[in-house]
Amino acid sequence: MSDWTAGYVADIGYTYGYYTELNPLRVRLAFLNAGLVAPDIGAACELGFGQGMSTNLHAAASVVQWCGTDFNPAQAAFAQELARVAGSGAQLFDEAFDQFCGRTDLPEFDYIGLHGIWSWISDENRAVIVDFILRKLKVGGVLYISYNTQPGWAAMVPMRDLLTEHAEVLGADGAGIVNRIDSALNFAEQLLAANPSYARANPQIAERIKKIKEQDRHYVAHEYFNRDWQPMAFAKMAQWLAPAKVQWACSAHYLDAIDAVNLTLEQQALLASIPDAMFEQTTRDFCVNQQFRKDYWVKGARQLTALEQLEQLRAQRVILVQPRADVSLKIVGHLGEATLQEAVYAPILDQLADHKPKTLAQLEQAVQSSGIQFAQLLQAIMVLSSSGALLAAQDDAITAKAKKHTERLNSHLMGKVRSSNELHYLASPVTAGGVTVPRFEQLFLLAKQQGHKQPQDWAGFVWNVLAAQNQRLVKEGQTLQTAEENLAEINRQAIEFANKRLPILKALQIA
Repeated sequence: MSDWTAGYVADIGYTYGYYTELNPLRVRLAFLNAGLVAPDIGAACELGFGQGMSTNLHAAASVVQWCGTDFNPAQAAFAQELARVAGSGAQLFDEAFDQFCGRTDLPEFDYIGLHGIWSWISDENRAVIVDFILRKLKVGGVLYISYNTQPGWAAMVPMRDLLTEHAEVLGADGAGIVNRIDSALNFAEQLLAANPSYARANPQIAERIKKIKEQDRHYVAHEYFNRDWQPMAFAKMAQWLAPAKVQWACSAHYLDAIDAVNLTLEQQALLASIPDAMFEQTTRDFCVNQQFRKDYWVKGARQLTALEQLEQLRAQRVILVQPRADVSLKIVGHLGEATLQEAVYAPILDQLADHKPKTLAQLEQAVQSSGIQFAQLLQAIMVLSSSGALLAAQDDAITAKAKKHTERLNSHLMGKVRSSNELHYLASPVTAGGVTVPRFEQLFLLAKQQGHKQPQDWAGFVWNVLAAQNQRLVKEGQTLQTAEENLAEINRQAIEFANKRLPILKALQIA
């Protein structure tokens, strides 16, 4: 492997994922719920942007000026292509962290994001990033960082080391990373089948290996097979970030703020008795056996007064991005599945069912007759946002400015999905970020954009795209062979799309 990789997997591309936690617009609700001053974000940076989907969707869908880097030139080239097409002005580089972080032409940032980076890089690179945050994150600015953490990964650490050692020592030369991964996983299953004491002491490992075998090999390669891989305890993360002068603000995973679905009453009482907020987080990780943290840190946390908090929360705008009938009233926290109170959630969802952005003040007024208090409304908004049913909505004036960029980017992405099933997101100028839109839905939108007016016409367009590449649909595990069967199924999906999804995508100004 070439030296420029710094031990990171480079012979297989990263997935084309989108990570909503990187959206700066999400910061505000999390901070307000925690009683903290949320910064206005005008300049943002993503370190290690992978294929650049998140950076580009956020840059196109907002007026935030983005910079970023990824060491892999093929990934950076794709990201730069998207930025050029969108005309977003995002400055994206293919530089290693030490090279990028040493640049003298970068602005100061209100927001710096790292998703899935920290646990997979060397201590030398971590030191470079900490110094960059110290120098380039503005006072009041926010750091988003996600990482594998203890104690949830403790049992898996030796198994991961075994997998990577097998791939390195016993993997066939020239076999490629995917074959080496498969061989390592097969060996792990052989080992577990031999019933070693390690497996008896850690019975959950067999299920983990089974799940890994089912995952996309691009993801598995980058998750488990880099040279550097270090799950880190929250306290150690705090020690690393202390020189950057940032302090923990709150979790970026909204559901973490709802103790009732994550902690028993006994655990809540224990945590409430701990006077130190940082040690409380360490203890909480043991209570929930935390495996992956998504956190906001801030350079200079400031508390809001109760009045300021309430006023700013009431001004927060949200939009429902799922069909009202499809929103589940069940949620899964660390304690398992919980059923949401229909008496609280149904009136709120009914008010949002027209898929128009609404402030919490508007919702509070509308559901008062149902006896719903503001505290209940806020908790419901946090829960629904954590599930992806709701997204924060930005001001109409900003939406109007961003729309021309999202239209360019989305048209480009929809053109690419004609021959690719890897690009599952489009940009919404309403939510300042990405929205999941599967391949066929994008192709229906592309057909509509090209003048095809009815679902039957969209189906014919999609079938022509598939037939030209000798592709067929699979329904209930069976490949549909004839043109008539394929057209019938595509037409069914097109009608369902027109009735359920198209109105939402129009509200999001994607369609």
